[in-house]
Amino acid sequence: MHSSPSSTTPTTPAGPFPVRRLRVEVNGRPFYVIEQGEGPAVLFCHGFPDTSETWLHQMRAVAEAGYRSIALDMRGFGQSYAPAEADLYSALHIVGDLVGVLGALGVNSAVLVGHDWGADHAQRAMALRPDLFRGVVSLSIPIGPRGGISHWDALREQGLGKRYYAFAMMEPGADVSFQPAERSIPSILYWLSGSPSSDTRWDPIDSRRHMLRPSPVTVPDWAAPAYVQHTIRSFERTGFDGGLNHYRGAQATFDLMSAFEGVVIQQPSLYIWGTADGLCNFFHPTPPTRNDLLPLAPGLVDVIALENVGHWPQHEAADRVGSELVKFLQGLDLSQKE
Repeated sequence: MHSSPSSTTPTTPAGPFPVRRLRVEVNGRPFYVIEQGEGPAVLFCHGFPDTSETWLHQMRAVAEAGYRSIALDMRGFGQSYAPAEADLYSALHIVGDLVGVLGALGVNSAVLVGHDWGADHAQRAMALRPDLFRGVVSLSIPIGPRGGISHWDALREQGLGKRYYAFAMMEPGADVSFQPAERSIPSILYWLSGSPSSDTRWDPIDSRRHMLRPSPVTVPDWAAPAYVQHTIRSFERTGFDGGLNHYRGAQATFDLMSAFEGVVIQQPSLYIWGTADGLCNFFHPTPPTRNDLLPLAPGLVDVIALENVGHWPQHEAADRVGSELVKFLQGLDLSQKE
């Protein structure tokens, strides 16, 4: 494994903590990484449809607090390795990527911060490599262990096999419905956020309120224009199939992790979610408390509910998320490693 500088232009000013852009090799495969600051490592994992650039605000806050912020374009996204085969997107593969990236950067341990699919993979990483990952912050995805039935089978048993949004996204050729990126990215950002009225924003089981409706705005008022343009250009270059493979690979994750059924997250954890997030409201129609989730994550420090925030808390409540991350990190004992 090795790393080399990248010539990619930053989308935000570097400030006193320059943003370093690198390409690293993990098992001979290329991954794109951005990092900022020095100190104990914090590894940021994004979801769909996104790239590492989604974390720039929080990376800066964490770097200014004395930590080494690291974010990667996850497998299938941006400038990183993007195999065509969906079975290569299980959490075992993704966690291997995270371990390999840290190894290429000479990092011995890290706290994970994940959003959407990045949060799901980060949670699996806590069970798979507790020696390496010291804590986890999950944005928009509730904390929970591998259960006795897969997420997809549970939805089918509820009669939602044809209603839940993700089933259509797993179909062959689903990439086409997301084209062009110039249309779909603004739509997804807007409709999944807290910006629309509650009766029009995205609903994961209501096809009339789907995420690909035309957006009334090109750039939501909570999003940086440079970030939106970067995301559009990235998916214009790659298409959406790599990102959609994270949905298609989820059943493989369940099947391969049978030995981890019921294994809870023992390390310190934090759950941050937006009360206007349709996905979170589907997962837990009654807002969860810390005590509700402690059986699933005995190390859970807190549950942060962000009012009037949707599925993009790292943008919709950028400062608050940054401050909560720093508070969480400062409560950990990371002195023995890194």
